[in-house]
Amino acid sequence: MPREQISTDLAPSPAGPYSQAIAANGFLYTAGQTPHDPATGHAVGTTIEEQSLQAMKNLSAVLAGHGLDFSHVVKATVHLHHPGRDFAGFNSIYAQFIEAPFPARTTVGSFLGDFLVEIDAVAALP
Repeated sequence: MPREQISTDLAPSPAGPYSQAIAANGFLYTAGQTPHDPATGHAVGTTIEEQSLQAMKNLSAVLAGHGLDFSHVVKATVHLHHPGRDFAGFNSIYAQFIEAPFPARTTVGSFLGDFLVEIDAVAALP
């Protein structure tokens, strides 16, 4: 099975031995995108809305690195540091990027350290 690594300077560089995304078998699999600024490496904002906006911009940049956008996304996984508190705020930003038919999505609570949200996606290649 051939795998193609996807990389862009418009999203944060991987913090370990992983790729921003891999294209394989008709799909693009992204790594989790966080609210970190690609240029500075610092988390953007302090609210869930601010951080969700940056994470979605980073995810958009990774998708675009292979000529895709959110219309190609078939599955998303969202990690929230405080799901009870931040679910509605995250959804308000997510809805600005995603259109019907909406991708399948899982949202879970996760310990994320010094940031509030991380999002990864699976996109179907045209």
